[in-house]
Amino acid sequence: MTGISRRKFFCSSVFAGIGVFSSGLSRDQLQGEGDMFQQALNKNPLKIGLMTYLLGSKWDIETIIKNCTEAGYYSVELRTTHAHDVEVTLSKEKRAEVKKRFEDSALETISLASAFQYHSPDQEELRKNIEGTKEYIILARDVGATGIRVFPNALPAGVPPEKTMEQIGKALAEVGKFGNDYGVEVRVCIHGNGTASVPVIKKIIDYSGSPYVYVNWNCNSNDGEGNGFEYNFNSVKDRIRGVHIHDLHDPSYPYRKFFRLLKESGYKGYCNAEIGRVSCEPLEFMKVYKGLFLALQDAL
Repeated sequence: MTGISRRKFFCSSVFAGIGVFSSGLSRDQLQGEGDMFQQALNKNPLKIGLMTYLLGSKWDIETIIKNCTEAGYYSVELRTTHAHDVEVTLSKEKRAEVKKRFEDSALETISLASAFQYHSPDQEELRKNIEGTKEYIILARDVGATGIRVFPNALPAGVPPEKTMEQIGKALAEVGKFGNDYGVEVRVCIHGNGTASVPVIKKIIDYSGSPYVYVNWNCNSNDGEGNGFEYNFNSVKDRIRGVHIHDLHDPSYPYRKFFRLLKESGYKGYCNAEIGRVSCEPLEFMKVYKGLFLALQDAL
């Protein structure tokens, strides 16, 4: 084999092996009757997409479409400020062109991932983020995106946490209503210093008092804090409209349980892979990562 061939073979073999044995099926089951094995498979797994914060950050739109299609990822969450250049500076004609390029592709849906956040005690900074969000909501509508990701994104020192959570909630209510008027979901990510917490996000949603504020579940290591993983999931399950998944091979995160709960909740969206470390060719990595994603749902 060449060096590249060995690397591809190694990546594929390792991830395939992880996928098979993470499926929960015994060796005897795997070696049993083919029909019996087929009956054990999950025929309707959750769907996978790509979040371009890391992997894909330097790809243009055509490369995103090509690689996602080949790897079987039929949704993409475009990180703003990255090489795809889907920004508010686009003209009306360019926005229509972006929309058509995705509509003409095999991808089923797109969304935007912004970095707007609403925790700053500086009211001028807060207003800047609110108005910036509205600009990108209009962009999302124009390019055919179904939603936009935003942040809380911290509980600043010296400010009572409840005051900050209420401020974030009220800001989200404003941009959420604006988004609904334009047919775009505003999805707040469980992310940030002090705000990467499901109970905190639940409080923020309650403070918003809005039916148009949705959650982007972020698969954080502390998702089981307090009353436990399932309790926390159930507290916001009706608001989840976006999902970021990370290191699927990490045994410390209950991905199998999470995927089951997500499916049972009636979630119809995509689980977008926010992939940081890629040890082989990106396209090859995407394929084996999807294999593990399916194996964790007993679909492979």
